[in-house]
Amino acid sequence: MESVVNICSPVVERPGSPGKDDFGVKWSLEEGAQGGTYPSHGGNPVTDLLRWRGQITIPDVNQIDWSSVESQAAAIDRKDCLVSGFIEMGLFERSYLLLGMDEALIAYLTEPGLMDELISAIADYKIALIRKFDDIAGLDMIWYGDDWGTQNNLFLPPDVWRKIIKPHTQRIYNCMKERNIIINQHSCGKIEEVFADIIEIGADIWNPCQPCNDLTVLKKRFAGKITFCGGIDSQFVLDKPGVTTNEVRSEVRKRIDQLAENGGYVAAPSHGVPYDQELIDAMNDEIITYGKRFYR
Repeated sequence: MESVVNICSPVVERPGSPGKDDFGVKWSLEEGAQGGTYPSHGGNPVTDLLRWRGQITIPDVNQIDWSSVESQAAAIDRKDCLVSGFIEMGLFERSYLLLGMDEALIAYLTEPGLMDELISAIADYKIALIRKFDDIAGLDMIWYGDDWGTQNNLFLPPDVWRKIIKPHTQRIYNCMKERNIIINQHSCGKIEEVFADIIEIGADIWNPCQPCNDLTVLKKRFAGKITFCGGIDSQFVLDKPGVTTNEVRSEVRKRIDQLAENGGYVAAPSHGVPYDQELIDAMNDEIITYGKRFYR
């Protein structure tokens, strides 16, 4: 993805230092810990789902300073690069940031009507954001993040995800499709139960293809319908204590064999964490050398 230039939205969805984001969610930071800021315990603004309209703050994209986005986009050589807008904290993620994780998960099961209304409002904001972002930057792609999976399963039962999250994600996808923007859907965790759904509604790329999913089955079933980006195991290879460069190279070959047949694979780590440079150099070298041999 070296030829993709990412530009962040000017809306503060996750502050880099302790404080509130533009939705009023409070974030904390533990100095020295990896991972950056995290939602503060009790920092969620929606304390009563029946009154969410009076407790939620939705940023007005027309009142935000877009000058830095405009200048960044203008400086990119579009003959050599794709311009990608970075939009994080999708519908599910924003819902649990607003309510708190426990309360959100319960509400999806006990108050689906109210949750659908809340998710609809968040989707309306995302659509307004995408339109403004594209008007300013002329986007080729959007990295759209919404983590739907744990290590072992979805956060929500699939039927609940399909009833509440899917239709409003479809509206967001439709907005991107209308503007000829490539949809690069980021979703961590094991999401294979709804993988056919995200293809159905129009995702072009899925990242980061974490190996807790059966990547072999997904590639065989959906080859030619979506591009896989990621897959090279971060959890048990790249970030494993004491891992060797030979182990990294073996992992790269495994994922290329698994995902690269007939194209549709961007080889990359299954998550972004601070890896040792020696390991990244070995990974990149093996992608280039073995990848060329594979396609020959």
